[in-house]
Amino acid sequence: MNIVCLDLEGVLVPEIWIAFAQASNIPELKRTTRDKLDYDKLMTWRLDVLKKHGLGLKEIQQTIATIDPLPGAKEFLDKLRTTTQVIIISDTFTQFAKPLMKKLGWPTIFCNSLEVAPNGEITGFRMRIENSKLTTVKALQSIGYDTIASGDSYNDLGMILESKAGFLFRSTEQIKKDYPSLPAYESYDDLFDAIQNAL
Repeated sequence: MNIVCLDLEGVLVPEIWIAFAQASNIPELKRTTRDKLDYDKLMTWRLDVLKKHGLGLKEIQQTIATIDPLPGAKEFLDKLRTTTQVIIISDTFTQFAKPLMKKLGWPTIFCNSLEVAPNGEITGFRMRIENSKLTTVKALQSIGYDTIASGDSYNDLGMILESKAGFLFRSTEQIKKDYPSLPAYESYDDLFDAIQNAL
């Protein structure tokens, strides 16, 4: 039994924090897991920046409402789901993901949750499990699945390297240089073909 595990941001939808950085005119919020290895530190830093600027969940959700899946992403996902089971494993949060899941046709997503005060301030975040992408892939393997994984950032490498087959998708030149043994693709057609060959 195979199951495909995909990252969300940068693979199927644009990076939410980059979109919000542009919308809010706060360029430092453009930092993502493509730049930072420690997700907890990155998120804590982001929440400090939001607090400093008096911004909360409502403002981020307003930006997310304007985000569409990357061109071809829904078609790729629809086609892939006719051939195998697919789970999106993301370090994003349920409060961010829901409108994007609607636009992608409600695929299964495993992600995290934000702690939000009554006034809308994001006061913290709760990770579903430590090292969630790698831990989830290992859990799926423990119940009899062979995993095939794809993502674009440093926080995807654990699940990619642990899987039966793993691929970088629209990743950075630095990550591709650091992991030259990982096949790297730029188009959904090429990624789809690679996944089919691994099934």
